[in-house]
Amino acid sequence: MRNIFLFIRRFFTVIVFLILQAVCIWFLINYNRFHHAQGLAAANEVTGWFNSKYNNVEDFFRMKEENRRLLRLNDSLMNQLPSNFVRIDTGQVVARDSVPFDTLGHYRHYVWRDAQVVYSTVSNEKNYIQINRGSNQGIKDNMGVFSSGGGLVGQVVNVGPNYAQVMSLLHVQNKVNVLVKKTKNSGTLFWDGTDPHFLTLTNIPKSDSLAKGDTIVTGNYSYAFPPGHFVGTIAEIVKDISTNFYVLKIRTGANFANLQQVMVVENLQLGELDQLMQDTRRKIDDAKKPNR
Repeated sequence: MRNIFLFIRRFFTVIVFLILQAVCIWFLINYNRFHHAQGLAAANEVTGWFNSKYNNVEDFFRMKEENRRLLRLNDSLMNQLPSNFVRIDTGQVVARDSVPFDTLGHYRHYVWRDAQVVYSTVSNEKNYIQINRGSNQGIKDNMGVFSSGGGLVGQVVNVGPNYAQVMSLLHVQNKVNVLVKKTKNSGTLFWDGTDPHFLTLTNIPKSDSLAKGDTIVTGNYSYAFPPGHFVGTIAEIVKDISTNFYVLKIRTGANFANLQQVMVVENLQLGELDQLMQDTRRKIDDAKKPNR
């Protein structure tokens, strides 16, 4: 307390001057129209600046929840896409999710679920992603995974009760069937283990008219991924002189270095399709066995 009084005593003149100066400015602003308008304008500028900075800080802390809200909205919209439904024979019985999309007999083929990335790598030759959804939340092996922006990310390869492991597209053993959206020709997409921003696409014939920026989408020959969903864009076109095919450099649609929220898609017909494949193989193998 003594130091406070000593401070006031030492700077008494300066303090009185500042007080009188403030009083003068107050009288000047309140009893002079021009200065009153200028004072209000200056005050608005100052308060506006502080409010904008406060809002920026507030938005930063709300960003995580906002991202989750947008992902839930995307998840809801993705589930409404007509491509998630197929027309089936009315004489057959659908064992799962038989609620029609409309009165024309369209039945759901795919279901989308949101998830959060808890671990991810991009610097290895075999990169994986962990998400906070597992068998307790309906996640199964071989489900496709897309980024919140819609770009293809990878495929579920291992599932725990509450977490799942995803094989990223940035995995040298991961090969995906995709197609050029413009020409509808399909090829094989893979990663060469170098740049995490680019993938390699082969088996696209040189007869195709291609250009940089053309869109690459998921193909028709995968149980894990719905066809026609965004994968990336053509960044470079190389003609393989030894074959009649291009070697295309594809810029990934998903930003693997900053994955936070993803969407997991389930093929509701996968069980039936897998069973049909196994039964076919067993039937062919039995037919090849010599009769005794």
